[in-house]
Amino acid sequence: MKRKSNFPRLVKWMFLTGIAFLIFMTIMRFIFFYHFAPLNYSFSNSFRAFLLGLNFDVRIVCGIIIFPFVIGNLHLKYNEKKRLTAGSIIEVFITVVIMGLLILFMKKGHASLAVLIGTSILFLLILAWLFATKNCNPFENIVSERIFKIYFFIVTVVLVFLYAIDFENFDYLHERLNASVLNYLGNAKISLNMVWETYPVFTLLILIIVFTAFIFWLINKWFRRTEKSIYLANPVAKFVTAFVFTLLLGLGVFGRLNQYPLRWSDAFSFDDNFKANLSLNPVQSFLSTLKFKNSTYDLKKVKEYYPLMVQYLNIQNADSVSLNYKRIHQAAAPANLTNVVVVICESFSAYKSSMWGNPLNTTPYFDQMCRNGIFFDRCFTPAYGTARGVWAVITGIPDVEYPTTSSRNPAYVDEHCIINDYKGYEKFYFIGGSSSWANIRGLLTNNIDGLHLYEQEDYKSKPIDVWGISDKNLFLEANNVLKEQKHPFIAVIQTADNHRPYTIPEEDKKEFTLKNYPVDSLKKYGFESNAELNAFRFTDFSFQKFIEAAKKEPYFNNTIFVFVGDHGIRGEAGNMFPKAWEADGLTTQHVPLLFYSPALLTPQRIDRTCSQIDLLPSVSSLAKVSFTNTTLGKNLFDSIQNNVRFKNLAFLFNPDLKQIGIVTDEYVYVHNLLSGQEDFRSSKNNLPLPQTEQTTSDKKALQTLSDAYYQTAKYMLLNNKKNKQAAGK
Repeated sequence: MKRKSNFPRLVKWMFLTGIAFLIFMTIMRFIFFYHFAPLNYSFSNSFRAFLLGLNFDVRIVCGIIIFPFVIGNLHLKYNEKKRLTAGSIIEVFITVVIMGLLILFMKKGHASLAVLIGTSILFLLILAWLFATKNCNPFENIVSERIFKIYFFIVTVVLVFLYAIDFENFDYLHERLNASVLNYLGNAKISLNMVWETYPVFTLLILIIVFTAFIFWLINKWFRRTEKSIYLANPVAKFVTAFVFTLLLGLGVFGRLNQYPLRWSDAFSFDDNFKANLSLNPVQSFLSTLKFKNSTYDLKKVKEYYPLMVQYLNIQNADSVSLNYKRIHQAAAPANLTNVVVVICESFSAYKSSMWGNPLNTTPYFDQMCRNGIFFDRCFTPAYGTARGVWAVITGIPDVEYPTTSSRNPAYVDEHCIINDYKGYEKFYFIGGSSSWANIRGLLTNNIDGLHLYEQEDYKSKPIDVWGISDKNLFLEANNVLKEQKHPFIAVIQTADNHRPYTIPEEDKKEFTLKNYPVDSLKKYGFESNAELNAFRFTDFSFQKFIEAAKKEPYFNNTIFVFVGDHGIRGEAGNMFPKAWEADGLTTQHVPLLFYSPALLTPQRIDRTCSQIDLLPSVSSLAKVSFTNTTLGKNLFDSIQNNVRFKNLAFLFNPDLKQIGIVTDEYVYVHNLLSGQEDFRSSKNNLPLPQTEQTTSDKKALQTLSDAYYQTAKYMLLNNKKNKQAAGK
C-alpha cells in the first residue's frame, strides 16, 4: 500500500541520495582530520574549516544531483493522432536550447574539442533516451530506473576512489588531490609498480568496495522506500516544487549568496595550510585543476637557458643543478622604516594619458605627480588582463598560464612574495569589490603573511556597481585605515572604475564635470565613447582626492606611493608612439610606472624600458628594505649593471594569440607560438630596420631571450614556493 507524500518522489529520492553522499564525505573529513591534524589542532579550533568543508561538499553533491534531477522531469506526451503535444514540443525545444547554450558556454570556457564532442554525444544520447522511453522519471519507467541507478553506481565508485587516492596523495605529498596525477599515466607501468610497492593496495580495494556498497545500499534502499509513496498534488504544485528544488540545487552548485561562486581559493582565507586542506573537497580540487593538468615546464629548456638568465638577472651564486635564481638585497637599516603604498590602476593605458601629450588631457593631476616623482615612461605589463597584472605585481613572475590565468590554478597558490620580507610592517590590500574574482583571494591570503584584506563589505561606503565602491571612496577608506596605523605599513590598493560599465558616482557629479567630445575626436585619441573617457578622467580625479587627503596625514612624508597600470587597452595610438604599439599590440601593455614621494625622492623622468614585475624589487630598494628576490623582476635602481646586450627590456605574453616577445629600448620582437609567425621592428620610430649584421644578430638574440624568459617563467610558477625560499635564506 502506498503512503501519501508531501513531495514528488523524484525530489524526495534526490534529496535522500544527496544525504547519502554527504554522510560519506563528512566521515572522510573526520578521518582526514584525525589522521593528519598536527598536535596543536583540535576539532573546536578547526570548526570553521569543517563548516567550509561542508559547504564544499554540498556544492559537489548538488552538482551530482542537479543533472539527473532535471533529466528525470523530462517526459513526452502524444495526442490521439500519435503526435507530440504542444507542451512536449516546447519541452523538447527548451531542452535542446539549454544543451546548445551549455556547449557554447563550455567552448567559451576553453573546453577542449574532445570534451565538446563528448558532451554533444552525451546530449544526443539523452534525447535518444527521452524519445525511446517517453519518460525519464525512474519511478515511472523501468529503463529510466536502471539508467539512474547505473549513473549513481558509477558516481559512487568514482567518488570513493577519488577519496582513497586523495588520502594517499596527501599522505605522500601533503597536498590534496589534483589533476597532475593524470600525468602519471604517461608512464603507466612504472607508476603502477610504484603504487603496488608503496601503498596497501588490497586494504584500499577492500575499503573502496565497503564504502561503495554502503552508499549504494542507502541509495537503493531509499529508492524502494520512496517508490511506495504517492504524491497527490495537482500538476501546478508539482511543477512549482520541482522548479524550487532545481533553484536550490543551482544555488548549492554556486555555493553561496554572493556575486561570485564558492571557489577553492576561499579555503585559503584561513591563512593556515592545514585548515585550508581540511576544508577542501578532493572532487572540487581535482575538477578545479583538470584544465591545468598540462601546466608544466620543459626542464631541459629551463636548464639550457639558465646561464643566459644568470647574466640578465645578475645572479651571483649561480647553480645550474638546483637552478638558483636567488638575489639577496641587503639594505642598511634605516633610522625610520618607510611606508609603501602600491596602487594598481585599472586599464591605465599610456597612450590615453596626459603624460605623453594626449590632446584630450585626461590625467592632468597624475601628469603633475609624474613631474614630481620618478616616472618610468617605457613600462610594460607582461600580459593583458587585470588578473595577470595583479599576479605580476605581487609575485614578480609573468603570468604565462594558458589559456586561463595563474590565479585560477590551485597548483600555483603557494608563491614566495617580497612583501613578506617587510619585517615589522603591517600589510594591507584594499579592493573595492570582492577578491573572489579570479581567485585573487587565494593568491593574497595564502602568500602574504598577516595580510589585512579589505573588501566591499568592510567599508562604510556603498557599492555603486558590480565592482563595488567607487575608486574615490576606496582611496578615502584606505586613507582612513592607514592614518590610524602606529606601525610602518605596506599597502596595495586595486582600483576598478576605469572599466565597464564606467560608472560615475552621483555624489561626485557636482564636483567632477563630465566632458563630451565628438566621436571622431574620441576615436582619433584612443577612446571608444565619452563614457570611457570620463571614467578615465574620474580615475585621475580619484588620485587627486587620495593624495590631497594623504597630504594632511603624518604618514605622507614618510611614504613612497607607487602607481602602475594593471594593463593597457588595445587601440590606435595615433602619432604619439611608433607603429609597433599597434602592430605588435603594445597599446595593451604599455602603462605608466610612477614612484612618488616629494619628501623622499628626487624627481626624474626615465625612458629606460622596464616591466611591471620590477615594481616590488625597486620600491623595496627605495624603502631600504632587505629582501630576497627569486623571480624575474629586477631592481630598477640597482647601481650594479649586468654586462648584457639588452640592459633594459620587458617580456611580453599575449594569451589570446599565444604570442611571446621582448621589447627593448631599440626593438620589438614577437613570436606566435601557434602559427610560428614573427615580427621584428624598431620600438623607437617608424623607420624600417637596416638589414645589417648587427640587426640580424640582435633578432636572433631576442628570439632566444624571449623563449628563455617564457620557459623560465613557466618553471617559476611551479617552483617559487614560499616555504622553499624561506628555508633557503
